[in-house]
Amino acid sequence: MAQTLSGKRVAFVVANEGIEQAELTEPWQAVEGAGGIPILIAPKAGEAQAFHHLDPADRFAVDVTTADADARDYDALVLPGGVANADQIRTDAAAVRFVQTIIAHKKPVAVVCHGAWILAEAGALEGRTLTSWPSLRTDLENAGAHWVDEEVHVDGNLVSSRKPDDLPAFCAELLNLVAHHSNPPIQDIVNEARNDNPDPTTRRETLELELMEEDRSDEGADVQIEHGG
Repeated sequence: MAQTLSGKRVAFVVANEGIEQAELTEPWQAVEGAGGIPILIAPKAGEAQAFHHLDPADRFAVDVTTADADARDYDALVLPGGVANADQIRTDAAAVRFVQTIIAHKKPVAVVCHGAWILAEAGALEGRTLTSWPSLRTDLENAGAHWVDEEVHVDGNLVSSRKPDDLPAFCAELLNLVAHHSNPPIQDIVNEARNDNPDPTTRRETLELELMEEDRSDEGADVQIEHGG
């Protein structure tokens, strides 16, 4: 049965050059074909240059910059690969914050090939299982992940694949994950963050609690979030 994304907004976060074209266009077309709305996010306005391995390919219009993108406006995140793309985007502080916010809100994340580097940079891999291009294995394991060599692997809200040849399976799992995802109650996320790490001085805990406090403030709710220290 075909998955329907019913207007869900899916962020594709990339650098302005070095993207492996198939890893951008095939998931993009899959999202569009299922009724979703793909949005291209990059550090600079203008265009993003894709490649076929080492050869320049097409250029794609950037919809919004990483500095202007609000992760709360999106239902899911796709991280295409390409060595240069993945290496550059993990150094963009706004992109890293965007990824951290998506992770904190437990939204679906789909990553292929070298794209997982930014997940390591964001501190999002502790205890997670994923696959990638084989050369990332040590980096991902050093970031706390369990690495597997599989065509596609699904770990909760995280789906990952190794290379362009895996894209049919990757796209299928991406659509399935986004179509069936529902956001957990904010208080559940806060409680889980506290249970995972009771010391709110750590980077991940502080980030998650601040994000939840910001959401509650925006909604005018009364929930009080205690910060230890």
